[in-house]
Amino acid sequence: MPFQYLSTADAIARRGLRMVVIGNIPSPWGEAAKGIFHVKGLEWSAVRLAYDDENLARWAGQRSAPVVVLDDEPPRSGYMEILMLAERLAPQPALLPLEPRARGRAVELARDLCDQHGLGWMRRLQLVNAGLQKSGGFSERVAGYLGKKYGFSAADVESYGPRVRELLGRFAAALHAQRAAGSDYYLGTALTAVDIYSAAIMALFRPLPDAQCRMDPAIRAAFETLDAETAAALDPILLEHRDRIYSRHLELPLAL
Repeated sequence: MPFQYLSTADAIARRGLRMVVIGNIPSPWGEAAKGIFHVKGLEWSAVRLAYDDENLARWAGQRSAPVVVLDDEPPRSGYMEILMLAERLAPQPALLPLEPRARGRAVELARDLCDQHGLGWMRRLQLVNAGLQKSGGFSERVAGYLGKKYGFSAADVESYGPRVRELLGRFAAALHAQRAAGSDYYLGTALTAVDIYSAAIMALFRPLPDAQCRMDPAIRAAFETLDAETAAALDPILLEHRDRIYSRHLELPLAL
């Protein structure tokens, strides 16, 4: 669904579904929320995150994105909170399986993609470390800010790369098993939120091409920083899956 960008004042005054988003960067959590709303056919409006906007920070309850506000309900920023709101507003198509075992598996995979210590989180810390070491990744200024915000620890640096590679291998193995069973999706034979999360998080390794994702060039260069071991762990099936999910189910080009 197309969406409209609003000023902070207009977003606060409006009712309905509104989301604070990061501009010019395909932030995986924000892009996943956009994708979920698109699949659900939900109408919503956007307001770009501005760190110096005090009114926005008070309304959203934080200086982060994505943050979703529905009418006068409390702001929601967690990836699962946003998904469950979308499931409530538009039960069909369901993006979480109803069968208990499949639903549990979907939640487990989503956690390993999006949660603290999941693939997106650990990849971000990996890029923070690269920036602080001046070996690619985020600029030193951005790396310093993100490191403080998301728990970078010099004592844990040696764990970041192995954790990223472990998770890449786990998700690639899941897709290979599904391909062998005749499916293009992580669970069963239909799209779930897991597919959307995985597709969005691949931007942290290799963003979509410029024609589909016109983004800040410095951030693109940062996201594309790959040491040899991480590059080897980035199984092509993960990017093939990303491309298929975008072409079949999501909107291109991205609206950043």
